[in-house]
Amino acid sequence: MSYRLIVGIVNRGFETAAMDAARSAGATGGTLINARGAGAREAEKAFGIAVQPEKEILLILSPEEKCADIMRAVVEKAGLNTAGAGICFTLPVDSVLGVTMGIDEREG
Repeated sequence: MSYRLIVGIVNRGFETAAMDAARSAGATGGTLINARGAGAREAEKAFGIAVQPEKEILLILSPEEKCADIMRAVVEKAGLNTAGAGICFTLPVDSVLGVTMGIDEREG
């Protein structure tokens, strides 16, 4: 089985909605990391818009076949066209060990 790491970046305060949406689409959990956006001042100067620099990064390990549904759900709840102003992308995962989401550790 092939796995991907879904990375979501949303405005602080929208992480719960994003994770709830991910779970409703098949994610079994994830990790949240507090972050701060870079370049917010430059965007505000250049475009005259206020940018919220406080972010939350969602890391979700998922079987590849569930990724599109999970990402779609996160973007619906907290994507760029919402107040969550989030983005999602995936990264390949070469191997997996020590995971408690039903993944057979011998598969990695």
